[in-house]
Amino acid sequence: MEKLNRSNYTSKELIKRFAPYYGNYKGLLFKDLFAACLTIVAEVALPLIIRNITNMAIKPELALTMSYLLKMIAIYFLLKAVEVASTYYMQKQGHIMGAMIEKDMRRDVFTHIQYLSDEFYSHTKIGQLLARITTDLFDVTEFAHHVPEEFLKAIVKIIVTFIILANINLTLTIVMFSMIPLMVILTNSVRKNIRRTQKQQRHQIGEINSDIEDSLLGINVIRSFTNEDLEIENFDKANYRFLGLKKVYYKAMADFTAITKILDALMYLVIVLLGGIFLIKGTIDPADFTLYIMYATTLLTTITRLITFLETYEKGMTGIERFAEIMDIKSSIVDRPNPHILDDVKGHIEFEDVSFAYSSNGGEEKESVLEDVTLDIKPGSKLALVGPSGGGKTTLIKMIPRFYDVDKGAIKIDGHDVRDLQLKSLRDNIGIVQQDVYLFSGTIYENILYGRLDASKEEVIEAARKAGALEFIEKLPDGFNTYVGERGVMLSGGQKQRISIARVFLKNPPILILDEATSALDNKSEQIIQESLEELSKDRTTITIAHRLTTIINSDEIVVLTKDGIQEKGNHKELLDNKGVYYSLYNRIDNHIM
Repeated sequence: MEKLNRSNYTSKELIKRFAPYYGNYKGLLFKDLFAACLTIVAEVALPLIIRNITNMAIKPELALTMSYLLKMIAIYFLLKAVEVASTYYMQKQGHIMGAMIEKDMRRDVFTHIQYLSDEFYSHTKIGQLLARITTDLFDVTEFAHHVPEEFLKAIVKIIVTFIILANINLTLTIVMFSMIPLMVILTNSVRKNIRRTQKQQRHQIGEINSDIEDSLLGINVIRSFTNEDLEIENFDKANYRFLGLKKVYYKAMADFTAITKILDALMYLVIVLLGGIFLIKGTIDPADFTLYIMYATTLLTTITRLITFLETYEKGMTGIERFAEIMDIKSSIVDRPNPHILDDVKGHIEFEDVSFAYSSNGGEEKESVLEDVTLDIKPGSKLALVGPSGGGKTTLIKMIPRFYDVDKGAIKIDGHDVRDLQLKSLRDNIGIVQQDVYLFSGTIYENILYGRLDASKEEVIEAARKAGALEFIEKLPDGFNTYVGERGVMLSGGQKQRISIARVFLKNPPILILDEATSALDNKSEQIIQESLEELSKDRTTITIAHRLTTIINSDEIVVLTKDGIQEKGNHKELLDNKGVYYSLYNRIDNHIM
């Protein structure tokens, strides 16, 4: 079942999935991590410098001189200069590395969904996909850049600080560092709640995107029914659900911060109390006590930084998790091992006892659409499919280019089971003209060229002429360079249909599928388009789904398909003479429109 499910991955699994994306940028990653280590040298060295200066100032036998003081200042200034340069490198190159990884992941997920079947798209909201391709990956840049940096810096600081302090007073050092694992344990459950809420937020953003897309695409329907208030109300509900999730998220963040603040205070109290006792006993001197306080501040600053970074971390992990969910969906329509390349196509199509059932609402239950359908379509012949809606006509033709696969039986082209054919070669040899024409945002020229990207300008113009589109295109101020608008909204229905036919002319496939290509047009546009389709179908195996029966009377064979299967087969005259289902459909009062 190709369906977008919300899964749960462990952090280890997600990191394992994400880590390979560093592979192309190993050199950049190494330089970034080296720069990260350099940024902490000044921070770690400062307490030692102050300790030395303090010791020399309070102990008479160690005379603090101006030259020594200036020497310490010069060393610190040099370390600070290294820190500034390293920070600059990290901010620039580290973020660029993160952006490149984000780019790679976005490319991979977009490529992956290109090859998912129609079943996946029928069960998935486009708004959810948009969220996963765009919004979910925005935080990956910060995640990819900061995760290795912040954790490496924290580990180095903790190790170096522990070594320095352990050589001064092991007892106080162990007590001080025991607070860190305690902090991790106490905040872990809150962190999981943050991750869960963050993921719910992302899902809700996808729902909002879907609602917005649905509303904007249907704006004319909304206005015609004056349902603007209903749309606003529905949007407000989704928006408030998102607000509710935000509240839960920020409460979890507040809980997390409160716990760490309490532990911060506890660490300082322990250091001051035990350090004070050691001062009284004389087992630690004032300079070393100052060193402990400063390193405690360094550690707590590091931990606070990690806490602040937690939001970035969880956002990034959520994005990676939602990325992994979609990448783990396996297409049911794939090439078999060593597929046959379909070439020199004659166009002989056979349906052998074909059965198919749709999944009901994405569940396991299936609704049967086709049962044991058998057809033999000769090369170069014209077959028409007619019948009431829901009979499986569109499903039947969608299985030829393998938008769906048969559940039982087989579909063959020139004797080859379509499942044994390479998908690209199969679809390269099939042209489809649909009722619902989709034009890409761009020019008329670009939309026709989409039929064959390596075509010359002369071939594009010739395809437009054959489709009956050249006349209206030349009358436009910008001709072929006319911008069609999103989904072709700048053109009429007939104009869009002629461009889509020109696109198929340019492709020049041996097999042609016409799916109610003229049913949404007025009579004048239909006549023009019908002439173009007749020209297009010459010398090609053509399968036509038609509601206007007058458009298919010249077909070599007409098949009446209903929910009960194939009811009749024959040419127009034979079916009328039979006075069966086709005869009744053809003689309906509604001017031969089903």
